[in-house]
Amino acid sequence: MVLFKRKPVQYVSTPTITDDDTEVWVIPQTGEVFTEYEIYLNRMDFYKQRRFICQITGHSGLNFFEALKSELAGAEEVEQAFPIALKGPILRRVQFQTISRIDNLVDLIYDEFKKDYYPGEVVMVHVVSGERLTGVVRDKTRFGNKVLPNGTVSPAFSRYFVSLDNRPFEEAVVDDDHITRDRKIFTKQVLRSFIKKTVTREAWTGAPWLVKPEVAETYHIDTRVPQHLKYESHAAERKQKHQQKKNGPDFDGMVGVFPGNNPKLPELKPAPKSHKSKQLQGQLAKSKQPIALNPTPQMPGQQLHRALPQHQFQAHGFYPNGNGTPPTNGQYTNFHNSTFSFPPMQQLPIQPPPPPPIKYPIEDLQIAPRKEDVLKRPPLKFFSENTPVPIEDHPAKDNGILMESVGPLLETWDTLNVYCEIFKLDSFTFDDFVEAMQITSEDVECELFVEIHCAALKLLADSESDGGKLQIQLPESDSDSEDEEDENDESAVQTPTPEPEPQPKGRATRSSLAKLEAEALKAEAQRSPTPEEKKLHLADEMLEDVDWLEKLRKRDFKNGGWEIVVVGLLYQLGKYPRFETRCEELLKSLAPVDEDPSVETARSRYAGLDINVRIKILQIICMLTMETKAIRGFMEECSEQMTSFRKEKIKWQRDRKIALEELRLLNEEKKVLLPANTLPLEEPEAKVNGDTKMTTPEEPEAEEEDTADTDDDIHQGRSLRRGNDRAAERQRKRELEQERREKAEAAAKMPKQSKQFTKLLKDIQKKQDTIKQCEEEIAVIDNDLREADCPRTRCLGKDRFWNRYYWFERNGMPYAGLPNSSTADAG
Repeated sequence: MVLFKRKPVQYVSTPTITDDDTEVWVIPQTGEVFTEYEIYLNRMDFYKQRRFICQITGHSGLNFFEALKSELAGAEEVEQAFPIALKGPILRRVQFQTISRIDNLVDLIYDEFKKDYYPGEVVMVHVVSGERLTGVVRDKTRFGNKVLPNGTVSPAFSRYFVSLDNRPFEEAVVDDDHITRDRKIFTKQVLRSFIKKTVTREAWTGAPWLVKPEVAETYHIDTRVPQHLKYESHAAERKQKHQQKKNGPDFDGMVGVFPGNNPKLPELKPAPKSHKSKQLQGQLAKSKQPIALNPTPQMPGQQLHRALPQHQFQAHGFYPNGNGTPPTNGQYTNFHNSTFSFPPMQQLPIQPPPPPPIKYPIEDLQIAPRKEDVLKRPPLKFFSENTPVPIEDHPAKDNGILMESVGPLLETWDTLNVYCEIFKLDSFTFDDFVEAMQITSEDVECELFVEIHCAALKLLADSESDGGKLQIQLPESDSDSEDEEDENDESAVQTPTPEPEPQPKGRATRSSLAKLEAEALKAEAQRSPTPEEKKLHLADEMLEDVDWLEKLRKRDFKNGGWEIVVVGLLYQLGKYPRFETRCEELLKSLAPVDEDPSVETARSRYAGLDINVRIKILQIICMLTMETKAIRGFMEECSEQMTSFRKEKIKWQRDRKIALEELRLLNEEKKVLLPANTLPLEEPEAKVNGDTKMTTPEEPEAEEEDTADTDDDIHQGRSLRRGNDRAAERQRKRELEQERREKAEAAAKMPKQSKQFTKLLKDIQKKQDTIKQCEEEIAVIDNDLREADCPRTRCLGKDRFWNRYYWFERNGMPYAGLPNSSTADAG
């Protein structure tokens, strides 16, 4: 069925029509019936959107009717190509599978049935004589694996009884190694199309694949979904997990269980308000004056009533006698709900509410600009000569590039570098491209500028040795149309035009004569020749003696050859209505009316052409190259490469996920073994009355060394040839011995780690190396995907003026250019 947003299209239910004379509108392809014309038009507009997907072929960007036609054709092709004997077993295997991705499902089914054959299937067998004979599987016997007495397990195997073609009385009994099927019959692509045609799946995570009811009935497949695979079970399970996660363990109920924890105190609530307190609130609302916490001296004539706290000791400093001191008689009077007089307080300034937080996305004009000390906006740098506002010290003031030419300039450079393998060009930077386009000299010829034009023009037509076929569609030339008109004129029968009958004349009067004379003057004015239209260019005269297509096929680009090819291309392309205005303006610069229409004129005019005109011409040529078979084939090849890269990336991501899970388990095991293999804290050495020198067995060696040094000092007056060398050798030995002692002491203090813990650390290091390798491979594949993504240049979005902003992330090209290009070392 046709998909819309990856979901099957739901048809409109048929309305109930009581009157047979009611006018209805029907869509024949879907069988939908509408009683209102507006609803019918809305449905047709929906079906004509290019947002539908053919489920069998996977083609997208189709309208509903194209997708339905493609699906019917694909279903018929799959029905004829797929083996009948495999349909039932495969559908039974696919039924109730929960693998979400269809690619993984296809891989699983293909691997299982690749070397499994069923009765009624056409196969090829290898007989003992070495011949390869075709036949049909008549019967199949499956033998399971067997455990031998020594513990080994013999693998399972099958025996097939095959009826041989052209040998009606002979049969061959073969095993798995001597039977095959035609490779073109059972492929992953055919299997994928068959599964898409016969199986459906609901749009929720974990939904099983279900064979369509009409197909399941044909092959007697049970369609009753198990209870644990239904959506209600999954929804209940998710709800239960969410509820458990939300509630969590009840720690509040276990507060008093553990020793040292105080019981939870009761929650305090305010006492209910009395009738008088409500009256006081009304008075406060009328006065609209806030009350401060610290009272000021009392002012006459202005008093404010305030209720005391309900408990007489709740507020500090207020006692019933009103003077702030406790009563002397030792008795307290309960002044519950009593009122006292307090002086009014000064009104505090009301601060404005904070601005609401910014919610993105939002129009930036609605955001207040920041202060200059917070954010200093950098100066704008325009690449074009003209700017929206005048800018001082404009770096691109005299480069001659208009703002309207910057977009086509970037598009052209991106196209030439992405498809440089097809154009047979070396990679070049944008700065070099702009400089090459700016060179205007008849004496100096820029090699990059010429090579770009010649490489782009070569794609438009094959060379003469390859047949010279034109790879783009152009309107017919004038000579072809004139020949057709001549043939039509000769074949047409010339019929004489009948002379008009003379009208009867009435009486001639002065007024009638004046009218006739005025009509005659008017007719004569109409018969006067109209002035000829002014010619804008001489491209047609320039191409009279030159066949630009022949020059393009012969690759004759020298001495103005490619320039005249550009003139011919623009002149021929200008016959299309949508290119007419643009080509006329460009030809005015290449073939002006005030110069001689020759090849030399085209060459000289192109050499001194303005950069903005050059950009427009090169943009048109690059747009035409996108229609050629070479570019289309390159795009398809890159698409296939991206598919293989994505599969490889999924494989590395799966390996990384498995390694991360295994690393997590190893780290948990490490936490368990860590306390037994942790180094103890070093205890500080006890010092009693200063440093104490301990006698060790190693001191006599030190004394001997000291003695040897002393002897050397005694005999210092006599100089030996190797005296300094011996002293240095002894010093080296002492340092090595000291280092060995320190290592031995450290080893004695360190507890010996268990072999299990050491092996665990090695396993953790191996898993970390595996994860690092997977991440490196994923990064390499991401870069390969970017380089193979040739048809895409990412659009960041549009501003309020509908200007598009593109992000050139070098899609379809390496960062430093092709490695085999002459400019690779400059990257």
